[in-house]
Amino acid sequence: MTDEQKHFEECRDIINQNISYFQARAEKGRKETESLFAAVAAGNVELYNQLIVSQDIQEHQERQLRKNQAAWIKPYFGRIDYQEKETGQLEQLYIGKNGISKDRTDVLIVDWRAPVAALYYENELGAGSYDVPEAGKIDVDLCLKRTFDVDNGRLLGYYDNDTAATDELLVKYLSQNKDVVLGDIISTIQKEQNEIIRRSPFGNIIVQGVAGSGKTTVAMHRISYILYNYEQRFSPEEFCIIGNNDMLLNYITSGLPELDVYHVGRKRMDTFFRDLLGKEWKKKYRLGGHFESEAYKSRMDFITGLDRYLSRIREHLLKDIQVADSALGVILSSDSIGRTVMENPDASVAKLFQLLNQRIKTRIHFLMSEDSAERCKEKTAEYKGYFQLNVKHKNIAGMYLEFLEEYGENRGIPVEQTVSNVKNGLFDVYDLAALVLIQKRMVEKAFHDEYSQIIIDEAQDFGPSVYYVLKQVLFQCWFTIMGDVSQNIYYHTGMNDWNDLTEMVFDPERTGFHILAKSYRNTIEISEVAGRVLEAASFGRYKIQPVIRHGMPVAYYHLTEEEMAVKAAEVIAQIRGRGYDTIAVICRSQEEASRVQEKLRQFPGIFEESSQGAGAGKEAGEDPQTEKTDRTAKDDITPDHFTQGVMVLPIHLTKGLEFDSVLLWNPDQYAYPDQEGDAKLLYVAITRALHELHILCCGALTGLLKGQLVTGKTPEGK
Repeated sequence: MTDEQKHFEECRDIINQNISYFQARAEKGRKETESLFAAVAAGNVELYNQLIVSQDIQEHQERQLRKNQAAWIKPYFGRIDYQEKETGQLEQLYIGKNGISKDRTDVLIVDWRAPVAALYYENELGAGSYDVPEAGKIDVDLCLKRTFDVDNGRLLGYYDNDTAATDELLVKYLSQNKDVVLGDIISTIQKEQNEIIRRSPFGNIIVQGVAGSGKTTVAMHRISYILYNYEQRFSPEEFCIIGNNDMLLNYITSGLPELDVYHVGRKRMDTFFRDLLGKEWKKKYRLGGHFESEAYKSRMDFITGLDRYLSRIREHLLKDIQVADSALGVILSSDSIGRTVMENPDASVAKLFQLLNQRIKTRIHFLMSEDSAERCKEKTAEYKGYFQLNVKHKNIAGMYLEFLEEYGENRGIPVEQTVSNVKNGLFDVYDLAALVLIQKRMVEKAFHDEYSQIIIDEAQDFGPSVYYVLKQVLFQCWFTIMGDVSQNIYYHTGMNDWNDLTEMVFDPERTGFHILAKSYRNTIEISEVAGRVLEAASFGRYKIQPVIRHGMPVAYYHLTEEEMAVKAAEVIAQIRGRGYDTIAVICRSQEEASRVQEKLRQFPGIFEESSQGAGAGKEAGEDPQTEKTDRTAKDDITPDHFTQGVMVLPIHLTKGLEFDSVLLWNPDQYAYPDQEGDAKLLYVAITRALHELHILCCGALTGLLKGQLVTGKTPEGK
């Protein structure tokens, strides 16, 4: 038996003992909690605090149990041996997904999030260092870096002196089905990904990452890293993950418990803005779609124009005014009022008025210190509420309409559609952002300080005006922004480059910009097809660097319309026979996806492995905690959760997701004309596939795909 095999088995023995210990503790905790809950429910409210403490202890014990159970299957994936240069101390550490202790002081396996684990991910052998948050840099001499191949409790082998995830091991993981890939991701984090994960939380990050580069994975691991290393500075409730639809949010947050992350918030962008507006707007709120004719609202010129408009109103209300009394003289001078304004640059007009009213009260008491208390009280009552907003400036929707008409007239932009929608209570996300900015500048009573970390996934879905408002309103927050401008399917309203954000929204000195160019998702065969489409989608600005992993050639089938559903059912059966369980049929639109799903239903067993197919969910945009909105048609087929089996989806719902196999439905020249915006849609569809891509077409193939290397029956004239 080798030393590593012996150590591996000794670790598993200790972990097994831990499991027995925490099982007993968790069971005891459950019984105590149930007893206390019953007592409190029966009226013994004095035990309520004890119940809360008992629940916290029970939750901790159950987490420890889950961590040890996971570690028993795969205790660790790496080892580092090093010598600290300052002390000369030698260390040998095993690194795993979960930190495991033999007792309270004897660390058996180091958690991957620990600062020292950065040596494993980033350093080559020899001189190196790692940073301890809020403590400084530790210089070391790295003597050994070893990567272990572990499968289901068995040590299969190990690799020395390579990067953290050797190409051989990485390709092995990526070649497996989707669920296995997610389970092994921590052991294969790459250096460029690790740098983003471990970057200080006291700054903003913008990440441009090609499809399959691990953007979402990096963002979720970053949350886990921050909460582990800065637990005294941040709580999970201060984090909020923002996305464009509920299915994406459910998909990307479902793995957080595996990363030891709980109680993190998640919201759609429109819901986030609606909640900032307050409860009354939930009754008024209806969400409209993105209209090309209203794309101007997504741009910086629009939102900065609105801010200048609000500044004019603010200056008019606060400029060259003073408060004077015939008996007392000047109570507040214009200079004094000006200082109050300057000292509170982030306060709304309503908040400033509140501060000024308080200052009036204080000044009256000072000026009348020798008068009777009764007379002072009378004078204070006389000036109570001296500063207050009139009805016009309290009505944020009315102010928005006023600005829209001024903006449209000055720039010759047709705003009639937006004006009509707003008057009828129909808003898109850019209208809501504008209303939030007006509220911030005019009527906000208290700062929004419930969040300190905002994480935005698929960030290119939203135009720069949204980020401008978020930064103005949540000025004490730090942002992690992950996206790919080549996947901007909202071409006229979303983000087609990052310049506005890096130059106008976020402070360059406190914002890092990172590029993730390597794709770990697709095979070489799929990446080659995607890469050519990417040339049209982003003019070659961001190229794919695929991991060298070969698979099946991309398959093309030219069929009649009647043959397509039959071929799709046949291909799905073959894919399942190869052991893959996540399959997507990707269509150009919601309407097409609905029709395709009905066609596939005629084949028994197509959807039997999926508890929720494309037609089984709620309507798109429906928030499970709020009333249904009417932003989509009744035939919208949006599911809420990513599921195994077959899902039939329109392209806009597949962004951020990945599948073992993809069937691309009828990408003809009408569905995808040779234009940049349509190229981005096609690029998104192609890059959802981990292992297999099948293209079924009954018309003339889009020019974006002509000349691609494909198999299957070739259409005439191709």
